[in-house]
Amino acid sequence: MSLTKHSKQPPFQYWAYAWSWILVWSHVIAGLATLSFQFPFATQETKNSHIQEWSRRLLAIFGIELRLRNPEILPATAYLLASNHISWMDVHAINAFKPIRFVAKSDVEGWPIFGWMAKQLGTVFIKRDSARHGKYVASEVSDVLKAQSVCIFPEGTSTIGEGVLPFKPNLFESAVIAQVPVYSLAITYRSLSSGERSEVPAFVGEMGLLESMAQILRDRNLIVELTFLSPSGASPEASRDRKWLALHSQEAISNQLKGNQPSM
Repeated sequence: MSLTKHSKQPPFQYWAYAWSWILVWSHVIAGLATLSFQFPFATQETKNSHIQEWSRRLLAIFGIELRLRNPEILPATAYLLASNHISWMDVHAINAFKPIRFVAKSDVEGWPIFGWMAKQLGTVFIKRDSARHGKYVASEVSDVLKAQSVCIFPEGTSTIGEGVLPFKPNLFESAVIAQVPVYSLAITYRSLSSGERSEVPAFVGEMGLLESMAQILRDRNLIVELTFLSPSGASPEASRDRKWLALHSQEAISNQLKGNQPSM
């Protein structure tokens, strides 16, 4: 077999990878157009429909299959959703299931294109390691919770998904103020072929967004599993304690990730 002949015909994987990038940027441009020209005149229900459809398509482009566990426990009324955090893809996985408002660190607001998109979607940004700003955001989030559900990532950073870092309690104050329940969400990424936990989507350290996107596109063999966990049946007094809420949510998610799901 001639090596020269082989080199003139790039592998199929190369073209599939290149085509995936074309699909990504086409999808981003379509999203920008929707946010710019349709969102200003749309109802919240229409916006949610657009967000869900766009997120589902994004998961498909990146070769990620969405799987849900216990979604039926979520109420129709507003709630605070506390989740572990692994990847920038977490937001889109959650929105592909059911669009929700998010709280994100202020760094995200500065991301080219995606930061602007997050802002248009109603993301509340919080300054990292600023207790004073955290209290202000908790008050702001409590106002949102009067009408809409909100998702927070109380670890304050992303991890490889093996365990859970201590939850920061500040934003749980918003649920106390708004008097809404706190549900927990355990996110896990797995290899579609082996079923084992995968660190491919992990957005950690000094990794850039484009680098993370490239890593997922090269793999395109993932499952993202969203497992929803009920609030504890604790006394009303305990549920008004933000530190208790943070600790309970942290432990519930940690147990789920370890495969030791508490009884409901």
